[in-house]
Amino acid sequence: MARLNVLLLCLVIACALGVVTSQHKARKLFVELQQEKDRAQQMDVEWGQLQLEQGTLAMPARVEKLAGSQLQMQIPQSRQIRYIRSDTGVVTQP
Repeated sequence: MARLNVLLLCLVIACALGVVTSQHKARKLFVELQQEKDRAQQMDVEWGQLQLEQGTLAMPARVEKLAGSQLQMQIPQSRQIRYIRSDTGVVTQP
């Protein structure tokens, strides 16, 4: 009977250690999950900022201003424009 009690005590201790270990792992995983959620939220905010920045940088007025100031580009005058019809390939003037 004493051996049975010792065996049962050992089983109870092993089960208790198993519960403690599994709870510890669960808490660790929960902390990691929260960190990843925070990281995902930060990335969403950054994505929104990048989209806003891209929209600002690609605005037609800004592109035209930079083309004129940095690349010395200018809008062609009407006499410099040529129209090409794609069906016949004939070049026409306005």
